[in-house]
Amino acid sequence: MMKISVGKKLYLSILSVFLVFAVAFIVFQQEREKQFKIDTLNLKLQDYNSRMEEYLRLFPDFSEEALDRYVETHYIQNIRVTLIRANGDVLYDSKLKDYSHINNHSTRPEIASALKHGAGSTVDRNSETVHGDFFYSATYFPKQQLIIRSALPYTSDLARSLQADQHYIWFAIGAILLLTIILYRFISRLSDNITKLRTFASRADHNESLETEDLAVFPNDELGEIAERIIKIYKRLQTTRREQDVLKRQLTQNIAHELKTPVASIQGYLETILENPNINDATREQFLQRSYAQSQRLTSLLQDISTLNRMDDAPEMMSEENVNISDIVANIQKETALQLQQKEMKFCNRLQPNIVVRGSTSLLYSVFRNLTDNAIAYAGVGTTITIDAELSSDELFDDHRKWHFTFSDNGVGVPSEHLPRIFERFYRVDKGRSRKMGGTGLGLAIVKNAVLLHGGTISAHNNEEGGLRFEFTLRA
Repeated sequence: MMKISVGKKLYLSILSVFLVFAVAFIVFQQEREKQFKIDTLNLKLQDYNSRMEEYLRLFPDFSEEALDRYVETHYIQNIRVTLIRANGDVLYDSKLKDYSHINNHSTRPEIASALKHGAGSTVDRNSETVHGDFFYSATYFPKQQLIIRSALPYTSDLARSLQADQHYIWFAIGAILLLTIILYRFISRLSDNITKLRTFASRADHNESLETEDLAVFPNDELGEIAERIIKIYKRLQTTRREQDVLKRQLTQNIAHELKTPVASIQGYLETILENPNINDATREQFLQRSYAQSQRLTSLLQDISTLNRMDDAPEMMSEENVNISDIVANIQKETALQLQQKEMKFCNRLQPNIVVRGSTSLLYSVFRNLTDNAIAYAGVGTTITIDAELSSDELFDDHRKWHFTFSDNGVGVPSEHLPRIFERFYRVDKGRSRKMGGTGLGLAIVKNAVLLHGGTISAHNNEEGGLRFEFTLRA
């Protein structure tokens, strides 16, 4: 059994409802127009009855000849006029003069309605007296205890005049056809989009290629644009997922490689000690110290990986508090004083007191500590580290103010081709030298991620006079 598409179901459903409504509206309008014409004719005959009653009031001593003359004088083609007492007896009839054979009219519908409501009418009623169909309109005048009834024969001409205008029907049919065509075009486009989306969903579910002609072009309307964007977004997500998979594999390989070196060193030193029980104390002490140093490097590496994972996986769980950056930098300067002295380096802290930002104390500490450790390790002997900050003048009255920090040194700098990649995880400008220095290759990646989590941006540049400069912002 062939399955009807959603578009066709929608088209048939809407068309059915519309056709039912259109037919009902046409029938209603036909009846309304017909009733309007009947009411108009009835009003005309009621007016005739009223004018005749005025004549009878002016000339109360009327005769049958006088009434005939009135009917002839106030002529409406084929009109029949009947005067009836309140008890239903006929006093006068313009078409029939033998009143002895006329039955009592009190039961006639138009007469009964006139006695009850003052006026009454009947359409297409057969006359029991003259045997023909008539349109009757009767008016009751209580003061005279008289009913005046005027009637027109219900001929084909009168029937046609009371019918609704057929031009309206043809207009309605034309409108229905036009709207049907418009509805079909709209539903057809909707059906095309639904079909393409169904094809897309099926292929995506079965991991089939989406680069096919039937998914390349969509109808040029809002629905087509939405469907096309859905597919483009899915393709971008697929591309991003593949890129993430590649990055994860690379990261896993890099982590394995970075862990391999200290683990292998520790294992080698310990194996040497175990396999040589008679090794002298000085050598054993040296190997143990080297093993301890490698274990410290391994600990630092694992801590840095853990920090990056926390920032990647649950940034929304980062607790925010007021953090005094000036105090953090001052403490780092004290903590690294011995290392700075060994390298004959200077630390020029130009931060004003009490620079406070909202964020995580541990992550903000890692930003400035990693930048300081990086400068100490690679800037060179006898260099100077300089850090300053300012709040831009155009942001002084902004609810989202940012501090602009500059962290620079006047050392050897970084070759320009390496600058775009220095924030990548495990990226090293000089791999051998970096490992020898004990770095994990994750410090600057932590710096960048921490800055981004605090609503800031960061970039690295070489100073014109030499050395490396980091510029970054933190939300106040």
